[in-house]
Amino acid sequence: MFSRLLKLGAALMLGVAAQSFATPLDEPIKPLPASLKQDPLRAALGRRLFHDPRLSANGAVSCASCHDLSNGGADRRDYSVGFSGRRTGVNAPTVFNAALNFRQFWNGRADSLEAQIDAVIQNPVEMGSNWADVVAKLAHDASYRDDFARSYADGISKANIQNAIATFERTLITPDSRFDKYLRGERDAISAEEKAGYAKFKQYGCIACHQGMNVGGNMFQKFGVMGDYFAKRGNVTEADLGRQLATGDDVDKHVFKVPSLRNVALTAPYFHDASAKTLDEAVDVMFRYQLGRAASPGDKKAIVKFLETLTGELEGRP
Repeated sequence: MFSRLLKLGAALMLGVAAQSFATPLDEPIKPLPASLKQDPLRAALGRRLFHDPRLSANGAVSCASCHDLSNGGADRRDYSVGFSGRRTGVNAPTVFNAALNFRQFWNGRADSLEAQIDAVIQNPVEMGSNWADVVAKLAHDASYRDDFARSYADGISKANIQNAIATFERTLITPDSRFDKYLRGERDAISAEEKAGYAKFKQYGCIACHQGMNVGGNMFQKFGVMGDYFAKRGNVTEADLGRQLATGDDVDKHVFKVPSLRNVALTAPYFHDASAKTLDEAVDVMFRYQLGRAASPGDKKAIVKFLETLTGELEGRP
């Protein structure tokens, strides 16, 4: 009898331990995969293209000019500068984990990384190029001809250039943040204050828009649900129309893709207009215009601490 009780007690303890370990997996935020398993030859070619300024009309800028892989995959400037020195209309979002977004660009006008690359190459402010010229430039480079021949049966083409860059971008996953480790059962991977910040993040309702594997990037939302952000800020621009620029529908005015919060501590300034220079400022704006309330200093500090746990492994990334 005593032996059976010991076994029963051990089984119950194992069950409780297993339940405790599994609980984080039921959370609305999911851990990132280690990789998206891309073709290594195509990814290496895409990396080369990503850093090649010849994709722009005058050889002045590359993809990496606005998506600095050493600075969170974003641009520390409020607005990026295109091939001719003109300023872009919005702050450049991070390229890290962009493969997990359901749409690309702040207004969601591209439904894939390939479509996003197509738009940037031809944008009159950003790269100002055309595909015939880009293909011709690369075709004159023997090393590119060899690289494309190894990766694509039909060699250098618009579609293959787009696919190679997109393949490289799909390798830019940043797994194993401290919060991911917590989700996988390492209860001590984040501090008590950071856990409290996550609880507040959920309690206040931030989680309604920032959830899933990418902690965002999977829905559209109006900027200014609980107040007119643009009237308060002033100097409204065309870019502030958001998704309305892509659809033409009045209902989409000031609607934007909800950004991913992965690595958010590294990607200041924040929002499409770069109006928030720090995470504290960004949290204040979200509370006021998206939630219609103010956070106590302690709650805000805890939420910022939680957001800092979302920084993944950047070391060794291409």
